Amino acid sequence: MKKYWIDAHHHLWRYTPTEYPWMSEKMAILRQDFTTTDLELVASRCGVRGTVAVQARQILQETPFLLDAADCCSMIRGVVGWVPLIDRDVESHLERLSQNKLLKGVRHVLHDEPDPLYMLRDDFNAGISLLRKYDLRYDLLIFAKHLPQTIDFVDRHPNQIFVVDHIAKPKVGEGEIAEWRTGIQVLSQRENVFCKLSGMVTETDWNSWNVAQLRPYFDVVLEAFSPSRLMFGSDWPVITVASRYEDWIAVVTDILDELSDEEADSIMQGTATRVYRL
Repeated sequence: MKKYWIDAHHHLWRYTPTEYPWMSEKMAILRQDFTTTDLELVASRCGVRGTVAVQARQILQETPFLLDAADCCSMIRGVVGWVPLIDRDVESHLERLSQNKLLKGVRHVLHDEPDPLYMLRDDFNAGISLLRKYDLRYDLLIFAKHLPQTIDFVDRHPNQIFVVDHIAKPKVGEGEIAEWRTGIQVLSQRENVFCKLSGMVTETDWNSWNVAQLRPYFDVVLEAFSPSRLMFGSDWPVITVASRYEDWIAVVTDILDELSDEEADSIMQGTATRVYRL
């Protein structure tokens, strides 16, 4: 087995309260800067050789901020940025930003939209339809409750590559699994959809989670997507509200030890490398 990882999902930021309003008092540990220096320190000691930086702000400055960071940090091999997909001038943004080949995809924080059917808007889908022209992936940030409409949304774009962030954020801490499992199994039947093993511990009780809680959710996505469509992600630094970076890698490593070397390597680095063209 190759003994290194690609972290397909992490963030960077210079903290200000106005630009990161989602960081509640409960998330006080996140209310500080997290830079490429911090990333390299925590990731390199865990055997991570490459990463994908993902947007955390929905402003036009976010994508250039991440691309500049990637230009200066060899560990960052790709960026999933943000563009105003419902804007009539979205293509001008895509054309300009995609000139930097480190831009690999875009994302919108769908699960925070007041309209649960936001992803089915005509203007949003018009923006999505432009992504293939620029060879960009689309990261799906949703809650489990959004899976039915996400399936309809994905079916409108059969040739677009989608990546589900955080296994669609089921309520792991509450043990809710049945409806999520059904939805994720149906979504996984679309071969243009991939999935990140990330963001699971933050859906638990941050102070008392255990691997036994996580295991049923691992098993579902492993069977649904198979290792060839799964990729590891840390969700650092958000994960620090519930776990250390190295502890999350240890949890995933224990699961991978039950797989073949080829399957484990796909999750560790192969799928992300292929999907994001790293």
